[in-house]
Amino acid sequence: MGSRSNLSKILRDLLGTPNVYFQAPGSGMKYPCIKYELDGENTTFADNKPRIRTKRYAVTVIDPDPDSLIPDKVGALPMCKFNRKYTKDNLNHFVYILYY
Repeated sequence: MGSRSNLSKILRDLLGTPNVYFQAPGSGMKYPCIKYELDGENTTFADNKPRIRTKRYAVTVIDPDPDSLIPDKVGALPMCKFNRKYTKDNLNHFVYILYY
């Protein structure tokens, strides 16, 4: 299980810019960007006790380009799956669930 700071570095390297935000601010984001937040946890039990706990993050790629290649890079991460896509304020939001 990796740390959140390691996940931030992975996402920055993938994006190629520092525009990666954890619990993103309401304003001041630069696009394209990735915002992510803790969304839950997956727990595996043994003998009725938590044995393995893996954090689940909602990772959102936000890009004005509807044909952005960034979502494909995020989707290629281990333990990652596509959740949904929506458009808001002329920005495309690609949401993934990532266990890390």
